[in-house]
Amino acid sequence: MVKLSGSPSLGRRLLLGAGSATVSGVARMATIAARAEHLLGTAVVATTPVAGGELCTATRIRLGDGRSALMKTRPHSPPGFFPAEANGLAWLRDAGGAAVPEVHAADEECIIIAWVEPGRPSAEAAERFGRGLAVTHAAGADQFGAAHDGYIGNAPLPNRPAPTWNEFFTTRRLLPYLKAARDRDQLSPEDGATIEQVVGRLEEFAGPIEPPARLHGDLWSGNVVWGSDGQAYLIDPAAHGGHRESDLAMLALFGCPHLLRILEVYDEAAPLADGWQQRTPLHQLHPLLVHTVLRGGSYGVRAGAAARAVLDGAG
Repeated sequence: MVKLSGSPSLGRRLLLGAGSATVSGVARMATIAARAEHLLGTAVVATTPVAGGELCTATRIRLGDGRSALMKTRPHSPPGFFPAEANGLAWLRDAGGAAVPEVHAADEECIIIAWVEPGRPSAEAAERFGRGLAVTHAAGADQFGAAHDGYIGNAPLPNRPAPTWNEFFTTRRLLPYLKAARDRDQLSPEDGATIEQVVGRLEEFAGPIEPPARLHGDLWSGNVVWGSDGQAYLIDPAAHGGHRESDLAMLALFGCPHLLRILEVYDEAAPLADGWQQRTPLHQLHPLLVHTVLRGGSYGVRAGAAARAVLDGAG
């Protein structure tokens, strides 16, 4: 036996700490199970922590009827956080396009959705996803925006409707986050001025007018789950009516498996307007500004570079 010299109580403290952590984990899982049983009206027979996720605690729950589900909880979540996610998922699922997990229950403290058994990305799944996303977008929206504000990651997302996409993108997606980034001193004066130039000339860069599409709204690759059933599922939306190129630009921003095939199949199913590739940096401005506000670092520089690419592309 190794003696812990100098502090006879240290070993006991370590053991007690480990025991306390174990007890705390067991208690947390019991609380999660009880909450799920209350919302679903069925027994929970097993709970397993799921790794990943920056904002929420994710748990796989196995139900007495044989189903598995994913439960997400977040201490002190902002008002409407989980209901907004549940409504967005249901709205996207109603489109009958890209696969979306069914929402089993949600309240102010949690959301429970159908479990997606993870698989490997494949070219075939990417093609299905590209075609499905085109159908989702084509299902449309009543307006540019949404009936309620939402969240993108940890940031509030203003969604008050606007009559045109140009106005919506300017006043709900660019200016609020440009101001917030400047207020936090996370954007250089030069980059801020470049982005302002883009905002002021948006009509030159926006491309042909399109009707509002049914958007996921935060479609980076981490919000696409590749299932073992050969489907790619949409999760964690910031859903609203917007421009379909915004979803595609977000998908390209941080990389995605089989991205080129997804875009090719999408364009075959729902041809994109000429010049859509050149407009990608314009649509990436919003997520880059959000990341600038939330994380700082190099994202402000990237937002400035995207704005310069927009201006340079205009000749």
